[in-house]
Amino acid sequence: MVIGIGGISNAGKSHLARQIKNYFHKKKVCILCQDDYVFPKEKIPLIRDHIDWECPESIDFNRFHNVVLEKIELFDIVIIEGIFAFNFEATSKIMDKKLFLTLDQIFFFMRKNKDLRWGKEPDWYMEHIWDSHTRYCKENIPIDSLIIKAGKEVNMLNIIEFIQTDSVK
Repeated sequence: MVIGIGGISNAGKSHLARQIKNYFHKKKVCILCQDDYVFPKEKIPLIRDHIDWECPESIDFNRFHNVVLEKIELFDIVIIEGIFAFNFEATSKIMDKKLFLTLDQIFFFMRKNKDLRWGKEPDWYMEHIWDSHTRYCKENIPIDSLIIKAGKEVNMLNIIEFIQTDSVK
């Protein structure tokens, strides 16, 4: 089974992936984070002298897809998570289940202001992240996705039920 988790930065994709992995602890589960498949910094477009991590051109989708195919052979469940989880058609097509985390703009800014993994981001860049999310992701949510409102208590029972429900790709 291949599960895709998409949504804006700081929506809780990695956390949800770990929760799903913990639920299926009796199976062999692999989590692949799209952030681990970005191009080298010098190959990523810039915006105002800032690396633009928020555009699809920052991800090596071919390498990521090939790793997904390798992991499908080795694991019972492969969880793919990233802001552009559904942007590469070949990878999106092999997903059995798709989860999309939405986050209100106010909650996004609150969470992003607390995220200091790469240092404090300028306000203009946080606006850019939101705009990129709207352009590349929010407008392209797969219709067969379970849409999850992040920023609230997530009902894992509903998510697990969705994952375990048989459906036709």
